[in-house]
Amino acid sequence: MKNNTSEIAQIELVEVIDKLSSESSFKNVFHLSHAGLPILSSQVLEQMVELTRSILFPGYFGTFTASKASVKYQMGVKVEELSESLTNQILASLCFILEEGDKNIDEQELKIKAEEKSKAFITRLPKIREVLLTDLQAMYNGDPAAKSYGEIIFCYPAIRAITNYRIAHELLLLGVPLIPRIITEMAHSETGIDIHPGATIGEYFCIDHGTGVVIGETCIIGKHVQLYQGVTLGAKSFPLDENGNPIKGIPRHPIIEDNVIIYSNSTILGRITIGEGATIGGNLWVTNDVAKGERMIQAKSKNKEIM
Repeated sequence: MKNNTSEIAQIELVEVIDKLSSESSFKNVFHLSHAGLPILSSQVLEQMVELTRSILFPGYFGTFTASKASVKYQMGVKVEELSESLTNQILASLCFILEEGDKNIDEQELKIKAEEKSKAFITRLPKIREVLLTDLQAMYNGDPAAKSYGEIIFCYPAIRAITNYRIAHELLLLGVPLIPRIITEMAHSETGIDIHPGATIGEYFCIDHGTGVVIGETCIIGKHVQLYQGVTLGAKSFPLDENGNPIKGIPRHPIIEDNVIIYSNSTILGRITIGEGATIGGNLWVTNDVAKGERMIQAKSKNKEIM
């Protein structure tokens, strides 16, 4: 009886494997890797982001021992490790977007491209840190509860999400496929803050609390902008082409000018402009331009008040 049960279980297992291996079942979820070429790894990318954080904020992430006497040596080791890891993953991303069945693959050319993009990113690290320092200052100045920069770096989800965004945005500008989106989605999962790598965000950017913040792909944010939890900088319904498919690649998210404050749970939709120095109160739905210096608030008889 036991043998019969075992044989039946084995047959059922074979049937399951056959179904899972059927081309019709994985048609849209199967990626054909090219033999001998590297593949993308989310695990490696997580380690790479942690390594990059440790370079940008020495002594706060990873195993970087902060010491003035050894910082140059330690930095050299970390940067070399990052360069090698990043080059391999960029190469994997370039391979990933190759057309299935493409037999005209110049592996050497792909490797050269990956090395060039990796090197270009490494040269931008000092600038990335410089901009992140302005974000850190904005968060410290914008939150009375913050006791030190170290507390913000260690504890605040916003600095982690913004760090991932700054890294991903530079990679996107360098034409690296897929990896930028993976990096920002890592931060999304970790912090609840969703920033598309294609967004353009100026210096001194502050997100307070942060949970539920959404910043769309074509959003443009100026300097000294402060957002609170639950703010959405999103798009309206998408225009469709003659075949009924969404038209992609068009500006569809808000422009937020310098020195704007947007309070919790407000939703700003469409390619509208929130003028310099404007304040958007909490729980508002905004789909029209807001003038420079204007203050929008909840009210019984009107929904905006000029400052």
